Parts: sequence; C-alpha cells; structure tokens
Amino acid sequence: MKRASLVALLLHSLLIQVIAFLVRPAVSYAALDLGAPAVSVGAIGAAFALVPLLLALVVGRLVDRRGERVALLGGSALAIVACVALALWGHAIVGLLVGTALLGAGHLGCIVGQQAVVARSASAGGLDSLFGYYTFAASLGQAIGPLLLTLGGDGVRPDTRLLFIIGGVLALVLMPTTFAIERRSLANSGLDAHGGVSAWMLLRSPGVARAIATSAIVVAAVDLTVVYVPALGAELGLSAAAVGAVLAARAVASMASRLLLGMLARRLGRGRLMVTSLIVSSIGLIALAAPLPFWALVAIAVVLGLGLGVGQPLTMSWLVEQAPEGQRGRALALRLSGNRLSQLAIPAAAGALAGFGAGTSLAAVGVLVAASLLLMRGLRLDGDQQSS
Repeated sequence: MKRASLVALLLHSLLIQVIAFLVRPAVSYAALDLGAPAVSVGAIGAAFALVPLLLALVVGRLVDRRGERVALLGGSALAIVACVALALWGHAIVGLLVGTALLGAGHLGCIVGQQAVVARSASAGGLDSLFGYYTFAASLGQAIGPLLLTLGGDGVRPDTRLLFIIGGVLALVLMPTTFAIERRSLANSGLDAHGGVSAWMLLRSPGVARAIATSAIVVAAVDLTVVYVPALGAELGLSAAAVGAVLAARAVASMASRLLLGMLARRLGRGRLMVTSLIVSSIGLIALAAPLPFWALVAIAVVLGLGLGVGQPLTMSWLVEQAPEGQRGRALALRLSGNRLSQLAIPAAAGALAGFGAGTSLAAVGVLVAASLLLMRGLRLDGDQQSS
C-alpha cells in the first residue's frame, strides 16, 4: 500500500471516530436539554447501533461488488447530512433520533469501506500490522472526540449546536480524504464466482462464525469496562479523576499493543497471540472484582488494555483470511453486525448482575471472555504453524 494512501486511510479512520465520539455525547446533552427521560435518551443512542444491524449486509455486498470507495463516499456524505440535520433540527427529539440514525449509517459505510481497504491492501504477512495501525488510528479518534466537547463551552451543558457544526466541518474533510485512498481494480475483485453466496453460507465457511463471535465478545468487554469501571470506582470511594486515570491507562495500553501487533504476531504466531490476549483479558476482568487499591487497579487496567487491544484487530485479520475471496466486504459487515448485537445484548445480561456490585458484572464478562477460548479449539489460523 502506498504511503500517501495509507496516511489517507488512517486519517479517514481517525476523523470518523472523532465525529462519532463528539456528536453522540452532544446528542445526549441535547436530549437532556429538551427534558427527555432516560428511556428516550437510550432510544436515541440505540439508533446508532440498530442501523448497522439492518444495513450492514447491504453495505458489505455493495463493497464487494462496487469497491470500497462507494461506501467511503456514501458514509462521508451521510456523516455530513447527519451533522447538518442535527444542527438544524436538533431542538426536537425526532430530529435527534433521525440525525443519530443517519450518523450510524454513515459510520457503518466508512468503517466497512476502511476495513475492506485494509483487507485487500496488506502485503503477505502484513495484515496484522496494517490492522494494528488502523485500529490505533480509530482508538486515537475515540480519545480525541470527547475532548472536543470542551469547545461547546465550560458550563454543565455545552452548546450542542456548535458541536454539531464542528462535527459537520470535520465530516467535510472526509470527502477529499476518501479520494486520496487507493481505489481497487474491480476487474480483479473475484466477485463473479461468489456473488450469489448468502450470509448463511458465509457464516458456514470454516472459521468465519467463530471469528465473528470472538470479535463480538471482545468488543462487548471493552464497552462494559467503560460502563462498569466508573461504578466500581464509586463503590470503592475513588474520585472521578482516579477513575479517569484507570480508564486512560486501559486505553493507552490498548493503543500501544496495536502499534506492536505486527511484531507480536510474527514472534508468537496469530493463534498463540489470540489465545494469550483472551486469557490476559479474562484474568484482568475477573481481578477487578476484588477490592483493590488505586495503584493495583491501574496496573490491572494496563494488563487488560494490552489484552483487549490485541483482540480486536486480530479478529479482523482472522476473519479476512477465513472469508472466501470476493466476500470479504460482506464478512467484515457481518462482523460489525455481530459487534453491534453484542453491544445491545451482553450489557443487558451483565446488568442483571449489577445488584451484586460492579465487580461481579466485570467478573462475569471475564468468564465470558474465557469461555470464548472454546471457539479457538482445533482451529488453525492462516499464517500459524501450529493449531490453536
């Protein structure tokens, strides 16, 4: 992959995450300003995840047939439209709901398109490294987005209309960035031989369903860490600053592990590294259930971040190599659908244990991550010399 194209891809990844992680909290603030009850705020937030569930396979099929650029351009355009709609009609619940749904669709198009670019651009043996750099850029964007909320003012409630406008300006930058990403030659897409493969047949391809399930569990574990560590800190009497430090330690460790992913995969082998990351993540989550001092929580968060940070890009590499030629866009879209479904279902199940304490919910997720090791049994990942 040419350097200019790689830089454009990483910038595109960073920008769409900045937009999403700036605009979504701003939508929540706008809903609260309207006096919306918690149920309505939750429904608006869920619209972002529900849209990919409905459209992911359509977008994946489009990428396989027409190339990544159509999804990248469409996603960028929808992000612009979403921010404009929110700036103009964000003073009403319906406007917030529609704007969030449009943003979810735009985010979907960008993510599937970006991941498909990585999948077809990586050189032999470079897939893990490129997915590592890609997810690092995404993580950086997810860290920058919330920081931009301060541009809305220093009050308890920011100026959400200004934040929507800032999001729209950033979305405008996505368009020229898209054209700098190397375009795929459709003549070599290999789709003609596989165009009729259904989603069910794709899931039955060796390793595909297991890769999607593992990815969904890892993504849910990351989300639940963000949700339950603040609750755990409150139970332990930690300040908000201390909780922020714990979450920041996990995030920084994840970013570091992604930069080193290629080297780690070459030294350990993808299968061994995947198993190690799942074991480390499960131990870290279960350890959080114990009443620990602040310094120990930070240390565990670093270990947890290393494990979870490796898991996400590795499942992408795994899935890409297991998916049939010409069906990678659809496979990546299925992965995204699985992730969104897990983000809706697993938190609900973990919430049932919240009455026993936040630590119990985190430990339960740790057990689930450990159980995902069963998905690795007898599986030989491409590029590994040993079965995992």
